[in-house]
Amino acid sequence: MPSALSKMIVYDKKITENTVKKIFKLMFPHNEKLIRLEACFNDKALDILLTNVLKNFEGDSEKVKKEFIDSLVSTKSILLKDAQFILESDPAAKELTEVIAIYPGFFAIFCHRIAHTLYTKSVHLIPRIITEYAHIKTGIDIHPGARIGIPFSIDHGTGIVIGETTIIGNNVKMYQGVTLGALSVDKSKASTKRHPTIEDNVILYAGSTILGGNTVVGRNSIIGGNVWLTESLAPNTVVYHKSEIIVRNQSDFNEPINWVI
Repeated sequence: MPSALSKMIVYDKKITENTVKKIFKLMFPHNEKLIRLEACFNDKALDILLTNVLKNFEGDSEKVKKEFIDSLVSTKSILLKDAQFILESDPAAKELTEVIAIYPGFFAIFCHRIAHTLYTKSVHLIPRIITEYAHIKTGIDIHPGARIGIPFSIDHGTGIVIGETTIIGNNVKMYQGVTLGALSVDKSKASTKRHPTIEDNVILYAGSTILGGNTVVGRNSIIGGNVWLTESLAPNTVVYHKSEIIVRNQSDFNEPINWVI
């Protein structure tokens, strides 16, 4: 039988997810205010939701709530830069509305931006619920503690993992399956920098894995698909994984096929 604590966490999770949806709708309404900064965030329903979300917070919840609401205009300004960067980076994107309305990468970035705001105010459980909601919806797992520059682009996105102590600079582009992780999951290292630093103007292509708190990818570098990296790179470096592909005519192919599926 579930305890009172487990019931409380489930209840808060649902309210938090509803709050995320509400904030997104207020921030990006489907009208002429979509890209305007003067959108009103002092919505009574949002105020009530945030009050319920923070009701178990042991600090000054009213102060946190006010500061969070006051930050939403500047957060929208940042997110519009993210959306524009995605639009400019993806030849398949035709307009800003498309990026905001349907791109999973943009939604994951939105969730991270608002979660990180709360995380910096020493609110811990709620930001994790927010980013896990994004993880469920998009397949993109960004810890709210990660520090991400402006603008930031995620294309496709599924399978991306960005760890808690990751630092990402400005104008970074990231594709599906990228992992910015730790070399070890030893619990004793919880308070240390375990995840890499990605400097400005870096491109991380699909399937690349970069590990370690001391690993720094220098500015203007390009990390190719499926690269496994545990060492720092100087600025302006290109790293790629070279695999051998053999094409042969079936009639000349006499080797046994030992593939196991």
